[in-house]
Amino acid sequence: MSLPRLVAFDLDDTLAPSKSPVPHRMLSAFAELLDRTTVAVISGGNFEQFEAQLISQLDSADSVSEEALTRLHLLPTCGTRYERREAGAWHTVYREQLTQDERDAALTALREEAERLGLWEAEPWGEILEDRGSQITFSALGQRAPVDAKHAWDADGTKKNTLRAAVAERLPGLEVRSGGSTSVDITRRGIDKAYGMRKLEEHTGISLSEMLFVGDRLDPDGNDYPVKAMGVTSHAVAGWEDTADFVEQLLAK
Repeated sequence: MSLPRLVAFDLDDTLAPSKSPVPHRMLSAFAELLDRTTVAVISGGNFEQFEAQLISQLDSADSVSEEALTRLHLLPTCGTRYERREAGAWHTVYREQLTQDERDAALTALREEAERLGLWEAEPWGEILEDRGSQITFSALGQRAPVDAKHAWDADGTKKNTLRAAVAERLPGLEVRSGGSTSVDITRRGIDKAYGMRKLEEHTGISLSEMLFVGDRLDPDGNDYPVKAMGVTSHAVAGWEDTADFVEQLLAK
């Protein structure tokens, strides 16, 4: 495969372990890719999570120039927000906020259905529900749960997908999708990662046919699936090590 004009990545469990900094090997490959083509990151995490996991790492890397950063496009909260680098700072292109009523309904449905299904953790690591403005996120074990505990909680995705289906039935006007290893994300109807990819096409002038997407949740219940379903060339990975292998192979061509 020749190097695409734009390569887009999921963040958690694709570029980095869940809510952890991008590992050095992955960061090096990412920086080299950014030197050679346009790169985007589109993930369920909020912008602060992007800053902690990726941006701070890039800022401290001597090999990443300001010119390279202008080729980086960031789409937090499943593409409901879009940030671009201009004059040495990140600037918001758009932000698709949920209304207060939509946020309240989503928070209520998530808590009630999780309790009904026996999925509400009594002693979580941090908050289970998070209002990100443009997205409501449920994290079964809490926002600060250890990576090993998160992966062990629902290895086959059954718990998370059952909760997603129950909540989606109560919120027909909103988009409800499985997110990371323990999360369910809720956005406005039609605002998902496919929406974010279309915005990338609009703002970069690069057609979807010239893009490649890399993610760990390309299964039909995953929040990466809308990108694959819209026909964008996609590559599935099982963790950041797979991604590093794949990017290094791309760069070697």
